[in-house]
Amino acid sequence: MKEKLFLSKPGIACAAGLNADDFWTALTTGNQDGLVKVKTHSGREFYAAKIADGALKKTSARYDMRVIQIEDLALAQIEKEIQEAKNKFGADRIAVCVGCCDNGSEFSVAGHREYFEKGAFPKNYSLEIQSADYPATYAKEKFGLKGPSYVFATACSSSGSAIIKAAQMIEAGIVDAAIVGGVDVASDTVLLGFDSLEAVSERKTNPFSKNRSGITIGEGAAFFVLSKEKSQVQLLGYGESADASHMTAPLADGSGALSAMKEALKNSGLKAEQIDYVNLHGTGTKLNDSMEAKATARLFGSLCDKIPVSSTKPMTGHALGASSAIELAACCCSIVKNEKKEIGQAKLPLHLYDGEADSDLPKLNFVQNDTTIDRKINVCMSNSFGFGGCNVSLIIGKANG
Repeated sequence: MKEKLFLSKPGIACAAGLNADDFWTALTTGNQDGLVKVKTHSGREFYAAKIADGALKKTSARYDMRVIQIEDLALAQIEKEIQEAKNKFGADRIAVCVGCCDNGSEFSVAGHREYFEKGAFPKNYSLEIQSADYPATYAKEKFGLKGPSYVFATACSSSGSAIIKAAQMIEAGIVDAAIVGGVDVASDTVLLGFDSLEAVSERKTNPFSKNRSGITIGEGAAFFVLSKEKSQVQLLGYGESADASHMTAPLADGSGALSAMKEALKNSGLKAEQIDYVNLHGTGTKLNDSMEAKATARLFGSLCDKIPVSSTKPMTGHALGASSAIELAACCCSIVKNEKKEIGQAKLPLHLYDGEADSDLPKLNFVQNDTTIDRKINVCMSNSFGFGGCNVSLIIGKANG
């Protein structure tokens, strides 16, 4: 990277925790309490990683819906950092880049139901509710910002793409800082949509097991302030690639994912052996886990069974557009929470699965309860691979000097 860019502490709200401390505890103890059975309006039941309704509060948003209430929970945790950036750089020099795939489905479904029943939309209904930009617009309005704002919708890699675009805007001198991250909800639309693709597991997701049977949909938000202001965690590099081979499926050989990871390493100036932990995309689907294991093994070679890796989706669920930012938050915690720990004492997010490894896949070093971490956790890679092969790899590290 040309510029030294840093990430503030994360603001986090998901089924695994409503703040960074609770989130970290859930990831390192394997707490799956946030995964609950939900019934859709069709009568179909699924496991989903949900935030309890009682944890959500009304907001000042013009369209106060679940996706905005979840976003607000996360943004409130970094309000101090946002205000400091605004005071230093000015409201017109701060961008907002958000990854999100939900376009107001909560209001849209209800509005269309009334339209079909009564022949007219509710009086308070507006097409703006369905506009892709609203989660970014809300953050901009909430903090009185005047810089550019964008929403990115590349499915599971959305918030990773948002972070990369914000970094590029800072590097180009367009802005000096950005609110970056993602938010999404586990709506009936999402649950039934993924079920129609036969991608949702009837059990809790079981990534990289020979018995894996699909994803567990989740919801949540994670946000950071990205800027040149020194903090504990630095954005060291990023990489993107596009398979463009299928509407939903990734390239089976993992070459698209591998390309993004190699580009991230090149951008960071690091070598594969300098990565201390990898947060895997790890959805629990047959195709993703297969191609990701192949790509990871090709990147790390003889080290692939030594570098600790895990998928955090068994605790957070697959939060779609927010997942990349949530998993980057897991990597941030992995660095900060282990900063003062000696080699062998570090804790990392557990990889929860049934322990029955798929013998057709390369062997990876999954973090288990009895795993001894034989390195300092200074550099982490977080990978996110979206529909159609929209691949993102982010590398962060402990800030030095």
